[in-house]
Amino acid sequence: MLDSLRQPLESGEVVLDRSRGSVRYPARFQLVLAANPCPCGLSGVVVPGQPAACSCTPIQKMRYTGRLSGPLLDRIDLVVGVTQPSRVELLDAGRHEPSAAVARRVLAARERAEQRWLGTPWACNARVPGVELRGPRWRLPPAALAPLHDAFGRGRLTARGVDRVLRVAWTLADLAGRDQPGVPEVLQAIDLRTSAAIPGAAA
Repeated sequence: MLDSLRQPLESGEVVLDRSRGSVRYPARFQLVLAANPCPCGLSGVVVPGQPAACSCTPIQKMRYTGRLSGPLLDRIDLVVGVTQPSRVELLDAGRHEPSAAVARRVLAARERAEQRWLGTPWACNARVPGVELRGPRWRLPPAALAPLHDAFGRGRLTARGVDRVLRVAWTLADLAGRDQPGVPEVLQAIDLRTSAAIPGAAA
């Protein structure tokens, strides 16, 4: 059932084919998925002085993560691992950035993107085709692209993943107030896609 989301995630449309013809509906949406690292949810949890909390076998973990197909995960821009917070992190609200401050930064980044794509068919980085970002007008300098070529050559990224990393890198640059992504933004975009990737996924 989840795999039916692959096409609308890619094209922003839902296509219904019937005997009398086809109908296209707009379907641009933000998909947020959450999954435990294993069936018991305790993989990676370490308590000093105590035995490993997770008792799942490698086969059980593979079967569990295999429920999300590689082609679906390849259409996910960010794969972020979340660890169990400590009591200090959970109770000390002053450690976290206020939502209003985050909202201001996001708004400023979106305004930068809108100005960049003014006069084009796109209003935000997520909708720009990869062929445009790789083309002569928006192609990044060789130094910034080097980590991307390396990750692709090592099999850490698919061709689709390269385009998605570029879009995320442009967004990171907008958040940082930079005119275009540099090596730090490209490396961070790759890390956000691959460092916590689910085993067996085409990411």
